[in-house]
Order: sequence, then structure tokens, then C-alpha cells
Amino acid sequence: MPLAVVHSRALVGLDAPAVSVEVHIGVGLPAFHIVGLPEAEVRESRDRVRAALLHAGFDFPNRRLTVNLAPADLPKASGRFDLPIAVGILAASEQVPANALDELELVGELSLTGAIRPIRGALAMALAVGREARKRSLLLPAANGDEAALVDGVRLLAAEDLAGVAAHLSGSSPLVRIEPGLPRAPCAAADDLADVKGQPFAKRALEVAAAGAHNLLMIGPPGSGMSLRAHRLPGVQPPVQTGEAREALREPLETGRIAVARAARQVEFPARFQLVAAMNPCPCGYFGATRCRCTPDQVQRYRARLSGPLLDRIDLLIPVVPVSEAQLMQSADGESSRVVAARVARARAVQRERQQVANAFLPPPQIDRHCALDEAAASLLRQVARRQHWSSRALHRVQKLARTIADLGGEARIGARHVAEAIGYRRALDFGAGADATMPGP
Repeated sequence: MPLAVVHSRALVGLDAPAVSVEVHIGVGLPAFHIVGLPEAEVRESRDRVRAALLHAGFDFPNRRLTVNLAPADLPKASGRFDLPIAVGILAASEQVPANALDELELVGELSLTGAIRPIRGALAMALAVGREARKRSLLLPAANGDEAALVDGVRLLAAEDLAGVAAHLSGSSPLVRIEPGLPRAPCAAADDLADVKGQPFAKRALEVAAAGAHNLLMIGPPGSGMSLRAHRLPGVQPPVQTGEAREALREPLETGRIAVARAARQVEFPARFQLVAAMNPCPCGYFGATRCRCTPDQVQRYRARLSGPLLDRIDLLIPVVPVSEAQLMQSADGESSRVVAARVARARAVQRERQQVANAFLPPPQIDRHCALDEAAASLLRQVARRQHWSSRALHRVQKLARTIADLGGEARIGARHVAEAIGYRRALDFGAGADATMPGP
């Protein structure tokens, strides 16, 4: 047949739109044209494909070749179209059967020897294939296998070279199927929350943050154990289901996406994450202690680096103070990460069943439905919000935080004590508490 169609994928941000690679072998003087808005890397594939086919022992048609990458208005970049173009030529020239191409999607860059090199965006392409109603197999470079295997429910085939792909299409030697990736390994014993001494308020805040995927900021002097506690957070989280630079986090913290605009087009990247940050209360880190020599102007300039809109997007602001020598000398007696993780997993399961997302990601229209307060809790929240001049965003974040606290307790209704604890986690916005002071829980 003089015409063959091979299915492939482009890459726009983290989207992988479908591309049809149409190869036609016509009469006329020998020529090789690629159309369909190809960028320089794609236009150069003519030489790579020709050399790869000849080196692998195939015939290169000495006729007029036209390759169309559809849709024509979608920019095509990189060498990922080398493999589908080469396979399309083989199918159009009847060197391999074309009957299996409709059930495959192919991506891969070819070397001059016919070896298939890895590409960028294998994970995005596997996700895109998995979302399609028609379930085709994705044939991709073997070096990208582990990345693509993180996506469940997609049939993946690994290829080392062009000859292996041709043998698979002819049925003489089927390619190896890539098995799904392994689940996340449990946390190491060195990261156990039970090893953290003192600060029960901070450890409770860590549990609440994990249970609702809430953003957390710890404020304390150097050596107070902020990094130690942050490293324990992954151990209590459930497994993943399928300056000015901090200021740059404002949009993704709120929307869960990052938009990058250029002259030609705009792309969006998913950026839903949980922020766990730490900072000192002043430039030297010992604000309120006798050893602090920072002037009021220095302290004010230092704290102003975190703007109000950014702090509004952080749910828990926790003061962390150094543990006393007496506590450090005692044996650790806190709960293990395994025990805390079990409570967190139960709370997350309740949230998935109720609203399909963690509490921190609830959009405003669903807050009234899923975070309804009883009369006493609503009255308390209104009073504090009015007195503290909270924005609507801050009020909603406290409401979602109270929902998480109630979920940890296995309670369907949010009461005044849940709201009181949630309010307590925002009292650290007042940096006036010295480094030598402790902050009681609610």
C-alpha cells in the first residue's frame, strides 16, 4: 500500500496530544518531505530515518516520500517522531505488515544505527494514552520504560531498536511488555516520628497537615528541629493515589497549576503539592532571646519577605522552640510513624469517599457543603475572624483545617473544639512570641 498511518504523540507542556503520522509513497523524482508544522528537530529526522533504515537492513524507497504530521496547526518538536516515521515508511513500502499499526502508538528517537533513544515526556504520553477511550498499546524506548510504568492501566511495549519493532509488527518476535511500577516503599526506620523528642504541639500539627494535605510553615531558631520534623512528614502520609522565589508559589498554592505564557502559545503544568517550609523569626534566628541583637527595622524587613497573600495560603504556622537539655536526655516516648500514619490514612479515606479530594484542595463552592459548622463553632470562627481581620481565604482555610481535625477524630460534624484547635494553628502569625517561649495548644 502506498499510504500508511501511524499513531503517535506530541508534547505541549505536560499534555500529549495525539498526532497521526501519514506516510505516502508517490511517483516522481526521489524526494523526502515532512509537512505539518515540524520544527527543526523534526525536519532533521529525514537524515536519521534514512540512515537508520539502511543500517538495519531495510530498503529505503527511491521515490517521492511525503510525511504529514496531523493536525497541521499543532507544533511538533524533538526527535520522538523518528520511529513512527520510519515505521510508516516500512508499512507504506510493504516491508512490514500494516494491520497491527491501528492498535499501537509509537514514540522514539532513532540513532543512525537504528537504535531507539529515550525521549522526554514518556510519563505524560502514558497518561494521555490511558485517558483515551480506545485503548491502544504504547510502544516506546526501553530506557523510558520505568517512567511510563508509573501509570496503571496502560499496555506498554519496550523497544531497543528499529529491527525489534519490525519483528514485532511481523509477528516473528513480539516485544517485551513493561510491567507496572512498584508501589512506594515504606518509610525508613530512621525517619520515625517516635524519635522526635518534645514539642507535642508541633507533632500534632504535623499529623493534621498530613491528614488534610495542608500547607505548613514552622517558625523557630536554628537547631530547634524544624528540618527533623519536616523529614518525618512522608512517613505519616498515605501513599500517593493516581524572598521573591517564595512569592512565586502563590499561584500554584491556590490553583494547583502553573501557566507559562510565551509569544507563540501558553501551556499549563500541574503543580498540586503540599508545602512544608521553615523559617527563623529574625535574621539571627533568636528573636526574643537575650542573645538576639537584631534591630526592629531589621526584623521588620526580614518578616516582610513573606507577604500577607502568601501567608494566607498557608494553613498551619507553628512555632518550634529548642527542646530542653532534660528532655533531650530522656528516652523518646512518642507515637511511631506507623501509628500516626494509620490515623492519617483513615482520615484521608473518609475525605476520598466524601468529596474525592483532600480537604486542603476543596474549592470554595464545596466548603459550605462539606465543612459545615455547628452554631457554637460558627460563632467562634466569626468572632476570631473579625478580631484578626482575616481575609475570606484565611477563614476558608481555617474551616477546612477544622474539617481535617474532625476527620481525625472520626466525627462527622465540626464543633467548637475543632475550630478552636484550627485557630490555634494560625496564632503563630503573631511573631511576637520569643524564641525562649512556648506556645500552648488550643
